[in-house]
Amino acid sequence: MNNIPEVKIGIVAVSRDCFPESLSVNRRKALVEAYRAKYDAQNIYECPVCIVESELHMVQALEDVKAAGCNALAVYLGNFGPEISETLLAKHFDGPSMFIAAAEESGNNLVQGRGDAYCGMLNASYNLKLRGIRAYIPEYPVGTAEECADMIHEFVSIARAVVGLSGLKIISFGPRPLNFLACNAPIKQLYNLGVEIEENSELDLFEAFNKHAGDDRIPGVVKDMEAELGAGNRKPEILEKLAQYELTLLDWVEEHKGYRKYVAIAGKCWPAFQTQFGFVPCYVNSRLTDRGIPVSCEVDIYGALSEFIGICVSEDAVTLLDINNSVPADLYEEDIKGVHNYSQRETFMGFHCGNTSSKKLSFCEMKYQLIMARALPEEVTQGTLEGDIVPGDITFFRLQSTADCKLRAYIAQGEVLPVATRSFGAIGIFAIPEMNRFYRHVLIEKNFPHHGAVAFGHYGKAIYEVFKYIGVDAEEIGFNQPKNMLYKTENPFA
Repeated sequence: MNNIPEVKIGIVAVSRDCFPESLSVNRRKALVEAYRAKYDAQNIYECPVCIVESELHMVQALEDVKAAGCNALAVYLGNFGPEISETLLAKHFDGPSMFIAAAEESGNNLVQGRGDAYCGMLNASYNLKLRGIRAYIPEYPVGTAEECADMIHEFVSIARAVVGLSGLKIISFGPRPLNFLACNAPIKQLYNLGVEIEENSELDLFEAFNKHAGDDRIPGVVKDMEAELGAGNRKPEILEKLAQYELTLLDWVEEHKGYRKYVAIAGKCWPAFQTQFGFVPCYVNSRLTDRGIPVSCEVDIYGALSEFIGICVSEDAVTLLDINNSVPADLYEEDIKGVHNYSQRETFMGFHCGNTSSKKLSFCEMKYQLIMARALPEEVTQGTLEGDIVPGDITFFRLQSTADCKLRAYIAQGEVLPVATRSFGAIGIFAIPEMNRFYRHVLIEKNFPHHGAVAFGHYGKAIYEVFKYIGVDAEEIGFNQPKNMLYKTENPFA
């Protein structure tokens, strides 16, 4: 993935001046040793300048971690800690911060060896709130050196997404298709998140595409596409145009990202796209997303934003799918019931025309877009990548702005079942516990559009923390609640 940040965490230990400083020094050393023994030794930096006891120490520590190239910060309470100076660390650090605290080591050393960081964490959290500072605090933030090392490791993926958003530009092409209000959302919240957006006409894109005709790089891209598709290359005659389009997008990204480091694209793909370009862009979208440049369909700006978050958290390709159709009763009875522990209503099909990476498909074939071909000549609808999505764990999620500019999100963990879909497109049979209730009381009740981002694995814990960190109210993060936990809008007598 070359479109997401690398995270380097600076760990700064703090100490209250009426506690032994040696507690923080020795506990910091033990924590860093534990982290380096278990995780990437290159992405953590131990600030050696000082143990922060005062505001002046805070300034020195910040200068040191900045000089070391750190873009994330772990504030470590080796003892009770100085509540003002330690929270000022997070306030003045230009990047995401976390707070963790040292557990006491031994019942035989609770006089000079007692640090009271358990207590100090309460004061730290109070001061963070008092100053309006966002920081990540783990579910249980007090631990041994090994446990705190695990907490820092979990923070890495959260920090990667937060840093990524601060350097992201979303490039969009064209207004939404006619009769497609579903993915409309105000862009105000993008700016609140620190995300830039560049909105372009699809005519600008068409002009750029035409200028790439005859580009001497096209044969090389075609050869790469042929190697990827293998026996699934059912439409070889369209590859040259697709390669021309891929180069157009990649060049646009390089020429237009400006001062931003990372890019996502919200693309136009119908109705005029096919007749003017002569193909559909699905396969190209899948290839860019596989490289870490998410490309959403149907100018879904918040879909592209969600995909980027998923790529940062998982360090893997994601996809964007319609929460599309129910699983027929006969298919459920024949292939799912008694084999997989889900009711029929807990299953559904996630589908899109062909934007999913070939690496996330059990098999793939280049085809034409059947739905579009019902109203257009088949030859202009070629360019989809079709196949059943690989079975395994998934996380379905989305970050969205409401019409009145409030951030809202959902996360649901489940799996893609190893069951043939018998259908078309990039598609899979998804199973999410209590999906029927989640569908009604989150997706419908909270007015989410039909597009959802899919990460391949269970990443709900990290994505939830990312959403909280960037300012989504916890009450506005929906999830698939278990049976014994009613939604606010759920009829208790149903």
